[in-house]
Amino acid sequence: MRLMSLAGRHIAQRAAGLLLLTAALAAALPTAAFGQAGRADLEAVRAGRFDFGKMWTFEYAPKEYFSETYGFDANDAWFERARLSVLRIPGCSASFVSPAGLVATNHHCVRGAVVRVTEEGESLLDDGFFAASLNEERRIPNYYADQLIAIYDVSDEVFAATDRVASDEEREQVREQTLETIEQRLLGEHAAVGDSIWVQMIGLYHGGRYSAYVFRRFTDVRMVAAAELKMGFFGGDPDNFTYPRYALDFAFLRIYDAEGNPYRPQHYLRWPAQGVEPGDPVFIIGNPGSTNRLRTMSQLEYQRDVAVPVLKRFLETRLAALREFYEVETVIAEGMGLRNMMFGLSNSLKASTGRLTALEDPMILARKADAERQLVAEIRASAELRARYGTLFDRMAEVQRGKRRMAAENGAFFALGNSRFESAILRRAMAATEYLQAQANGADQGTLDSLRALVADIPDPPQSLDHSMLLLRFKDFERYLGPDHMIASLALRGHSPVAAATSMREQSVLGSQESTAAALESGSLTANDPAVMLAAAFMPALGEFRQAMGPLNREEDRLESDLGRVRFEVYGRSIPPDGTFSPRIADGVVQGYEYNGTLAPPYTTFYGLYDRYRSHGGGEWDLPERWKTPPAGLDLSTPLNFCSTTDSYGGNSGSPAVTPDLELVGLNFDRNIDGLSRDFIYLPERGRNVMVDVRAIRAVLDHVYDADRIVLELEQGVLFRTEAEADGAMR
Repeated sequence: MRLMSLAGRHIAQRAAGLLLLTAALAAALPTAAFGQAGRADLEAVRAGRFDFGKMWTFEYAPKEYFSETYGFDANDAWFERARLSVLRIPGCSASFVSPAGLVATNHHCVRGAVVRVTEEGESLLDDGFFAASLNEERRIPNYYADQLIAIYDVSDEVFAATDRVASDEEREQVREQTLETIEQRLLGEHAAVGDSIWVQMIGLYHGGRYSAYVFRRFTDVRMVAAAELKMGFFGGDPDNFTYPRYALDFAFLRIYDAEGNPYRPQHYLRWPAQGVEPGDPVFIIGNPGSTNRLRTMSQLEYQRDVAVPVLKRFLETRLAALREFYEVETVIAEGMGLRNMMFGLSNSLKASTGRLTALEDPMILARKADAERQLVAEIRASAELRARYGTLFDRMAEVQRGKRRMAAENGAFFALGNSRFESAILRRAMAATEYLQAQANGADQGTLDSLRALVADIPDPPQSLDHSMLLLRFKDFERYLGPDHMIASLALRGHSPVAAATSMREQSVLGSQESTAAALESGSLTANDPAVMLAAAFMPALGEFRQAMGPLNREEDRLESDLGRVRFEVYGRSIPPDGTFSPRIADGVVQGYEYNGTLAPPYTTFYGLYDRYRSHGGGEWDLPERWKTPPAGLDLSTPLNFCSTTDSYGGNSGSPAVTPDLELVGLNFDRNIDGLSRDFIYLPERGRNVMVDVRAIRAVLDHVYDADRIVLELEQGVLFRTEAEADGAMR
């Protein structure tokens, strides 16, 4: 199916009706064929209509497309209500679900917040938390939720300023100044709302368009309810990015106003009388993170060959080290918050593995290549576009060749110095190198004191974990630079990485914070220290690498901005921009799929949860004590999770799944394995997003957690207050 080729051919030509949509999905190229590309004529592969996805922005709302495809009036008022009902919270999405500021999101989005409100003697992450009254709702320290209250397309104003400038450096300066001017102007225009307003300038299409987003920030956010970790993350890492799923991944927060009262939102999502059925349309509203769907082929090939493999191996090795440490030193690791960190790393690793699989799929790349050929043809067909953008793809390919020449350094120095993943001894050595160089160059005492403090203030992590991180860095040097490279030779000193790491810890005075302080005090820290010698060797190379990559990255950014502009000129709003962790709305239908010779059902039930628990014998599928015998009154046939073709990505966790009537039917929390390719391409044939069904949430609030006040609020909009709270509210 050929992409639409002119800006005037927008969403109005979409085929109407859900039956047509379902038929189009059924007729699409099956994912099973992707692995058989050797038998396919890749030259004949054509890009799909929605390969660039359905992460529609609210400023370019697909009103005609939604209305014609799903048979309802998706007008401005509908989109405004949808936008004002959702929130952006740290790393995730959420939504208002009652007239008293109650907010629904995923359990995994608030794991850290649950830990922060846990008091001495409690284990809320494991035991769950359900506030029995308003007074028991706990304020989350240093937390916030943002609501998008206004959007301004400022592209013309930005380009009018930047297009008058000749040099790239000056253009960047003018762009920043223009964006800052717009931001300050909008802050003034919205000043009446108060100091909770902030403006974010969003570069859509990688800078091909610009929008100003005005957010209202809420900072009094309180924990209302969160399921037990074993329920919220049922199946753990093995089930992550899979389907069928059986996770009760939900939590409730509440927004409070400046006077400390429950906030009264203008719009919120209603709780439905019934849930969804197969074939029903659903819309995901949230904040998908950064995607790579609009990248050129040369960029995708660089990611396939260099960037993603480096990231994947880094995540594999560091996660393995953390897990090994956790198994041996569980109590210490829990105190360090390593469990949540490992969850995040594991999630990133699976995502990176899926991304690499997609990039190595010849059929996916063939579809991407066809889309690029179509755009190139449109540029060449127009004298005006050809003059402005005719060399764009060649210049981008040259940038990628420049980055490839530094592939070894990219791997060896990846995340070097990061406080979470670098050994303390190397971090001290890097700081000590700067200190000793400043000392030799006669720096003033204030500068020396500051640099000296950087060396001395790096704390001691657990020794075994620190040793593992040092060992892994040595292995990175050896793997990517080669054992004979000067840096690798200086690190290994003729030993294996294991022996070299042990030797350095024994010989360097930087092996602990105490010995470092003593060496600084006595003046025995010198450039001859083995750790300092190594840092002095790799830091210039690291600096050269960063200095060389800087101009390439800046040129890539400029070219991507031009690519975004020409794409918008050619295709208009028919192609949505890449994800930017800003509010989007995506459409799809509830639908199962074929996999592994069987059928994945549109939704799962509590029967399936107990089947997994009993057949898998505990572990990641263990249940909390109160769940091991099915709770009285809980109908095990209640839908628990369901899946749809709706376009979602990281950052969409916690996003509400809504009907055309804007009723809340689920909370998005995952994708299946086939959905991991969505970083680069949207393929609805088998890719699915996975959601917690509100019918399951309603059932467990009532029959398991005795949270009747929440049920009352969700279903009737009634805020339950104890007698004492009611008296206080009246006063």
